[in-house]
Amino acid sequence: MDYTEGLLLGKLWSDTDYENRSHAGLFILYGLLTDVIVLYNFLMKTFLLGLGKVTTLDIVLLSLLVVACPFICFRYYRMPIWGKLLVLAEKFFKAFLVTDISVMLMLRVIPIKPGELQDYLMDYLNNTLEDYTDKFAGKAGSFATVMGVIVGGVHTVLIAVLILAAAVLIPGMVFMTVRYLQYAYDWMIERVVLRRFFRYRK
Repeated sequence: MDYTEGLLLGKLWSDTDYENRSHAGLFILYGLLTDVIVLYNFLMKTFLLGLGKVTTLDIVLLSLLVVACPFICFRYYRMPIWGKLLVLAEKFFKAFLVTDISVMLMLRVIPIKPGELQDYLMDYLNNTLEDYTDKFAGKAGSFATVMGVIVGGVHTVLIAVLILAAAVLIPGMVFMTVRYLQYAYDWMIERVVLRRFFRYRK
């Protein structure tokens, strides 16, 4: 429970040591989970749990939850158990909305349709190998094709690794960006509003 509270509430409203621990595994796991959703949506031409189909209502709800966050959380540890569960449910829903936006952004940068994937990959591989073969044609002589295949293959593998790394890291970066912006806003409201008008002390 402490871990969940630290993860969802953040260090300003949580009294756990969540923020003092390394969470690289969780960061990567979140990215992989988002990638699975993106891949499913892309191949099946649908929106799993509605993720990726961002509407104006989603944006409005996320904005309202961001603005209301400090007023929802600052009394968390004085709430009864049912109140705490409602707050945590709200945090899960907010994370769902952030993931919704991440999935949408990743789907938008895919330049092809599902039926074009195989042809796109084959064309990219063939063009890459041909380009490198042509570059070595005047230097490697009869070995131009071999060198072109080797260097072109390495180039293709490196590009694939970079794309996979970006696909894993970008969702986590979007989530952490929202988290840090939320913290900055909460910190300001806590000092300017809550301490003055609600006599709140951490």
